[in-house]
Amino acid sequence: MAQHGRTLGVEERRDRLRGLGELFRRLRREAGLTGKELAQRAQVGQPTISRIETGQLLPTPETVERVSAALGLGERDRGELDELLVRLRDEVSRLRGGLAGREAANAARVRSAQWMAVFSSAMIPALLQTAEYARLALAVGRDVDEDDAARAAAVRVEAQAVLFEEGRKFAFVLTEGAVRTWPGSPSLMLAQLDRLVQMSTLPHVRLGVVPWKTEASAFPLHGFTILDGSVSVVESLTGDLTLTEPSEIGAHEEAFEAFAAAAVYGDVLRDYLGEIRADFRKLAAQLEK
Repeated sequence: MAQHGRTLGVEERRDRLRGLGELFRRLRREAGLTGKELAQRAQVGQPTISRIETGQLLPTPETVERVSAALGLGERDRGELDELLVRLRDEVSRLRGGLAGREAANAARVRSAQWMAVFSSAMIPALLQTAEYARLALAVGRDVDEDDAARAAAVRVEAQAVLFEEGRKFAFVLTEGAVRTWPGSPSLMLAQLDRLVQMSTLPHVRLGVVPWKTEASAFPLHGFTILDGSVSVVESLTGDLTLTEPSEIGAHEEAFEAFAAAAVYGDVLRDYLGEIRADFRKLAAQLEK
């Protein structure tokens, strides 16, 4: 993970792990608990609590949920904790696990969010991709290991299960350019468009596309993902930029709303995707000649 365009060094990661440990220890003490008592309440091993508090262990999402519940954390404390975890988990996972590790970190981040707003100007968002589109999105134009890319695509597709979980909300806005840009072959996009149609029918998923005929209210310089209104992630060619400043998130929310207002939804969207699908069928037939 990159922070504002650069990758964290080893010492900085260690400092953040220590900072995370200090935060855990402070929250535990404020709750009036010993390490042993917290471990019992959270149903995790006491050595786990000790290693987290001393900066030796990056906790799993499951451990964080258990400890947070045991401490009864409020919104402010949980937000501070999540901010540290997002930065640390992405970086450590990317370094240790390649593309698949990075996708696992992204999946953990998605699972921790109750709502997401995703704007994409160049490609289908990860949560809406078919398996083949995902593999190509991770590999095309990049010097990557093919096996690693295949594993990463499998992790990405598996993470899409959150779309079917009750209690979550998702909003996706794509430009028509994102829908029409195809990796691999035009035939690939026929299945991808079917996937978009299917996702647009889910009750807690709002999917819109901004037609190219609609005048743009702003230039879509890049895509982004807003999670719970506290973090916005921008995917770049060299890594993810994780933004947490209120002014940055506010700018992204404003841009999202502007494009969302210009998008088409529901039956109108599905008809429009049908027109695009017909174009891809024609293009596929032309290329096969």
